[in-house]
Amino acid sequence: MEFKLPFLNRTPSVAVVRLTGAIGIPGQGSLNAAGLAPVLTRAFRRGKPAAVALQISSPGGSPVQSSLIGAQIRRLAEEHEIPVFAFVEDVAASGGYWLAAAADEIYADESSLIGSIGVISSGFGAHVFLARQGIERRVHTAGESKSMMDPFSPEKEEDVARLKVLLEGIHQNFIKHVRSRRGPKLGSGENLFTGEVWLAERAQSLGLIDGTAHLEPLMKERYGEKVKFRRYGPKRPFWSRLSARAVQDAMTGVEERAAYARFGI
Repeated sequence: MEFKLPFLNRTPSVAVVRLTGAIGIPGQGSLNAAGLAPVLTRAFRRGKPAAVALQISSPGGSPVQSSLIGAQIRRLAEEHEIPVFAFVEDVAASGGYWLAAAADEIYADESSLIGSIGVISSGFGAHVFLARQGIERRVHTAGESKSMMDPFSPEKEEDVARLKVLLEGIHQNFIKHVRSRRGPKLGSGENLFTGEVWLAERAQSLGLIDGTAHLEPLMKERYGEKVKFRRYGPKRPFWSRLSARAVQDAMTGVEERAAYARFGI
């Protein structure tokens, strides 16, 4: 008589985590480390998945939150010895590519936009408008650099110089992350770190991704036609659609829409 032990013939599963939207600080309705921590933990731990697949569509955002999320992914992957695949949808730019680089392999659609390995700081200057309206700006600080880049005061050369030092430091951290994750896969014949974006085919030739493929077909190719997909993602609580929180989420949506618009999406 032949006995079959179910746990020895278990169908493999792939945990799918959707990472969509801008990356921002906690409490603003965007992707952030605090909100994703329980999602990622469940994905790596529940049901002993054969792999974790990240579905990414993000124009970027906070470099710190990008780093924290990427570090969470790597810690869990190494702790549970589970391979991680990233599948780029519309765009993985700036912080979005930082997340993709946390994976062991990166794939994209042929029309996906990849890259933007750079750092940007944007703002506005309203001091001329205030002056025309007869409004006087009054600022008192303890510390000469405390009011650096105040949008209601004229821009100062020394403030711009300080800001460039900060941006360059963050840029170098980004470059170090990409080099550590992609290693010898990266091409050497072109500067990859100018902030430029590329379509998937070009990104592959530069070593930024491993190929063009979609999630389910590739995972079935790797783990069999019967592989199961378990999907995870941040859940928005009911109260987030109410009152002041709804207004805040609406503002976040406008900012996120503007971030995607930079890439013509």
